[in-house]
Amino acid sequence: MVSLHNWILASRPKTLVAAIVPVIVGAAYVHAAAVEQWPILLCALASALCIQIGTNFANDYSDFKKGADTAERLGPVRVTQAGLIKPSTVKAGAMLAFAVAVLFGIPLILRGGWPILLIGVFSILSGWAYTGGPYPLGYNGLGELFVFLFFGLAAVTGTAYVLTLQWDPLVPAIATIPGLHASALLAVNNLRDVDTDRVAGKRTLAARFGRTFGRVEYALLLLLPYAIILALFAFSHLKSPALLPLLSLPLIVPPVKRALSRTDGPGMIRALAGTALVQLAFGALLAIGLIL
Repeated sequence: MVSLHNWILASRPKTLVAAIVPVIVGAAYVHAAAVEQWPILLCALASALCIQIGTNFANDYSDFKKGADTAERLGPVRVTQAGLIKPSTVKAGAMLAFAVAVLFGIPLILRGGWPILLIGVFSILSGWAYTGGPYPLGYNGLGELFVFLFFGLAAVTGTAYVLTLQWDPLVPAIATIPGLHASALLAVNNLRDVDTDRVAGKRTLAARFGRTFGRVEYALLLLLPYAIILALFAFSHLKSPALLPLLSLPLIVPPVKRALSRTDGPGMIRALAGTALVQLAFGALLAIGLIL
């Protein structure tokens, strides 16, 4: 019997902010509709969380089967590699998480129609294909692009659409912000694992182009959202409360300093936690600013 603690460990709680924030930001932008359609909002949030958890389980399983997760790995414990849960059980857990995501997605499809169906199908397929299947995205330098598209553009625009049944041209621009933050979470992971990924043949951007590239990429992914919010304020009709996320700027200093100077596991794990805190703080302040 697998303990609940091991399943929570496999779900990687620190990364779940990447699924929560884009739904909250999308709902905040259309907050009047979100209040009216709150059951739909809850289904969207639950479905996004299940897809994220299913992706994490699938990643745990596939990285072990492909030899990317070994005893030399510096990051947090991976339940399959550590022998805490059998590979077949982790794979079944991924399938179950994706199935529950589908169940929560049914009300969304009934309301939003084929655009929501397409977003859901491609999100689940990409969640498995991130490290599984014949052409794993994460093993071919496409991880950050996948995360940007599905944990940014698809999640925010899909949430806003299913709540209002209208496409707003400003939403994709706002959606780039959670997408960049989610990509930063992946980039700091890849920076930490660059040596073991190279041995395993996992060609992430950091493994392909080197640690210096990975550090610059990571810093830019955390800095760009501040430039985007300033540009949106200057060139769109966002009101001044939308600038609230600027208050989170000091939070990027500790994780960026660690990513630029550290290569050890504990230091990079703290950089990951700091990155999640930046996304959560920026996203919460942005949501408040969009509502005010």
